[in-house]
Amino acid sequence: MPEDMSRQRQAAKWVIGTAAACILIYLGVRHIQNVANAVMWLVDLLRPLWIGAILALVLNVPMSFIERRLFRKAKDAGRQRTRRPLAIVLSLVLVLGVFVGIAFLVVPELVEAVRLIAQIAVSAMDSLAELEEDVDLSRLPFGEYLARIDIDWEALKLQLEGWFASRGGAVVNQAVSAMSSVVGGLVNFFIGLVFAIYALANKELLKRQACRLIRAWLPKKFGGVLIHVCSVCSATFRDFIAGQATEAVILGTLCIIGMAILRIPYAPMVGALIGVTALIPVVGAFVGTIVGAVMILTVNPFKAFVFVIFLLILQQVEGNLIYPRVVGARIRLPAMWVLAAVTVGGNLGGPLGMLLGVPAASAAYSLLREATEIREKTAS
Repeated sequence: MPEDMSRQRQAAKWVIGTAAACILIYLGVRHIQNVANAVMWLVDLLRPLWIGAILALVLNVPMSFIERRLFRKAKDAGRQRTRRPLAIVLSLVLVLGVFVGIAFLVVPELVEAVRLIAQIAVSAMDSLAELEEDVDLSRLPFGEYLARIDIDWEALKLQLEGWFASRGGAVVNQAVSAMSSVVGGLVNFFIGLVFAIYALANKELLKRQACRLIRAWLPKKFGGVLIHVCSVCSATFRDFIAGQATEAVILGTLCIIGMAILRIPYAPMVGALIGVTALIPVVGAFVGTIVGAVMILTVNPFKAFVFVIFLLILQQVEGNLIYPRVVGARIRLPAMWVLAAVTVGGNLGGPLGMLLGVPAASAAYSLLREATEIREKTAS
């Protein structure tokens, strides 16, 4: 009799739970716009916290590497207590210093390059107008057809100058209107950075507390699966960041060496830029190539062409030899799914989505492979 009562209670719980889930799904679909607005409001509300969580995940890779090598032979308690704070400070200086240094090196040169290209385009209009007036096109091959082409180079130059002026004003207006959002973003970033520092300083305690909460409030089987999933995701993200940083250093170094051999200008600056943009899988190096080519174009157009050809060859070597051995061996994700993860992540979250999409796909791939192997074993 007690067994029958227990079964009835379990069946009643299952029916009530299923009915409640169906009702919630129906209400969610019926009021999908309100649900989306609530989710976006919650995301905005917790923005500093998830920024801090992402920063903590990124900074944890160099921090763990530095911490393992600081005061390894020291036995006094004072040095042991300073290992973690010193490792956090050094990792912050390393990561932020690289990005800030590259920005200060590249952005002014890129702005100057765009300005020079605009001047060259306007001067070319003047030269073409003078050439059309001074040269007898009828004496050239196909000159009769060229003479029939009537282009008002002066009007075209005025339109080009007006376009540059209007775009410059639009950029200024957009920059002024975006100041408030930039300030808000900086505030969120600073709060997230403080949160990341606290999380890194107490990561073992936070891990123990999260495991206690999961085991206390969730069913035992589901809690164990959730802990395992979080462990796989953390290990995959750590391996991906370490591999991607190593690959970026290798690619940037090879770029600097190759540009120095070919005597292409801006070798250290462009090589550093290529290394930083290579942190974004697949498409990052192409972005760096375009920016570098624009900078070199203002000095020597032929060298810019040589640079593009050199980078295309280097990217083939990197994609077929370096990336599979350095990053692919760590994340264990086929190249096809890497491209899919970058595409989907970029559409969802821009550059940050591209960066996080690959480790997320790698973790999902590993978990699905584990689940498939377990299911195959139980089925056989």
